[in-house]
Amino acid sequence: MSHTLIDTLVLKLTALLEQIGATADNHLWLGYSGGMDSELLAYTLARFRQTHPKTPYQISLVHVHHGLSCNADAWAAHCRQRAEHYGLNFVLRKVQLELGPRVSIEAEARRGRYQAIAELLNPGDILLTAHHQDDQLETLLLALKRGQGPKGLAAMGQAQHLAQTPREESAPCWQLRPMLDSSRAQIEQAVASLELPYINDESNQDTQYDRNFLRAEVIPVLKQRWPSIATTASRSAALCAEQQLLLDEVSAEKLQPLLGRCRFSGVRVLDSAGLKALSLQWQAQLLRQFIQMQRLPLPAQVQLQQALAQLLDAREDAQLELSFKGLLLRRYGQQIYAMAPLPGAAFQLLDGVGSAEDVAAKNSKQTLSPKQLQALSQGQSLSVGLTSPWQRLELTLADSGPRVALAQVMAPQLASLGAKVQPSDTAAAPELVMGLKGSYRCQPHNRDKGRELKKLWHELGVPPWLRDRVPLLMQNGRLLALAGGFVERSALASGSEPGIVLKLVAEATS
Repeated sequence: MSHTLIDTLVLKLTALLEQIGATADNHLWLGYSGGMDSELLAYTLARFRQTHPKTPYQISLVHVHHGLSCNADAWAAHCRQRAEHYGLNFVLRKVQLELGPRVSIEAEARRGRYQAIAELLNPGDILLTAHHQDDQLETLLLALKRGQGPKGLAAMGQAQHLAQTPREESAPCWQLRPMLDSSRAQIEQAVASLELPYINDESNQDTQYDRNFLRAEVIPVLKQRWPSIATTASRSAALCAEQQLLLDEVSAEKLQPLLGRCRFSGVRVLDSAGLKALSLQWQAQLLRQFIQMQRLPLPAQVQLQQALAQLLDAREDAQLELSFKGLLLRRYGQQIYAMAPLPGAAFQLLDGVGSAEDVAAKNSKQTLSPKQLQALSQGQSLSVGLTSPWQRLELTLADSGPRVALAQVMAPQLASLGAKVQPSDTAAAPELVMGLKGSYRCQPHNRDKGRELKKLWHELGVPPWLRDRVPLLMQNGRLLALAGGFVERSALASGSEPGIVLKLVAEATS
């Protein structure tokens, strides 16, 4: 029986790898707790390597140390020893869980575990997990308990794109579950036959956790009445997955004409007028789809319906903000935004020009040091880290296009680009700042007359919540340039005069 199951699992894994077009360049990672299920899958991987010598996949077992049990160190040592026994690479990751009142230890441990593993993955890498048929039944029952729709009831697939992995624009990472058609009884029998040592996590006996309660109290009763319920439940999950796939395809077609980009930040936005023209059911479906495109958590169904009513019925000049756990829904003009809560606005030097003493950073202000200015004057770029929705601000030297005249920010005695720069006795060093008052009067390089900054924000299409996050170049209390927007007319370089360009680089968006 044991060898029959192992052979079946090797064939299943081979088929799944072929299905996703995997090659030897794709690293295989096993989420390895050392428990019975993952122990059998580790054994299977060792057998897979023996039977596929011409496809030399790199295979690693990754064990996540949650720090929740007094046995956690011993478990990590056991897993390392077993990896050596199998001749497979071993990686240990320790995580610090964020526990507190009303925080599910199960959910937090899962979040920490997947985050730790995701940090190891490169584009195209493949995560293997030892979920089996009984795990699928537990997942389906939990989805029913939470009142989830087809997407939740689809439970787990044998091959799925892995969410929340870095650099996904290069190539998606995959999660494969080759044991999903295997029952717990089959796995227990195979492990016993092979005499594989495995970890018994004492927390698995604690029925205060939902999965343990289902495993110990509910599923045995269901199986006693209906022995094949795990198999038929898996069939239902597969049918729900098919229905969800069709719904996703139709939703994507309906959503596409309503999508746009914020003119200033480039983030995805949803057209509220177009959404309002649809039926209530499609409004809810497309808003859910839009939120999930940003990989953000969905609010509860009632919350979503209330949010829709407010977002679609608000006045056009309203600045609406709705806050949920891990999600902000905002409306500005006719555009709906979905985003994670924004961190505090701050600068961070990225390129290492100058020492820490050269950076006078406090809250939302950063003074450009003489070393940094000299590097700029010599053609080096300066990168300054920003917080969402931008990744960084780049300052570069140019001799064409709108730019701040280099002479405006350098010492008056600057004679040429090759000259050594010293700060002036009278001129203050230029600063990058955030949060200038809306009443400040500006004259952009492309306007004949001046105008208040608050009106220029509106003309540039900058949403109100971003206005205190846009970097401004100032000197002696005078605005020189607004990054991504304009150069102050009085600071504009003329002809082929060298000048500084401020470019905002956005975060990667889907």
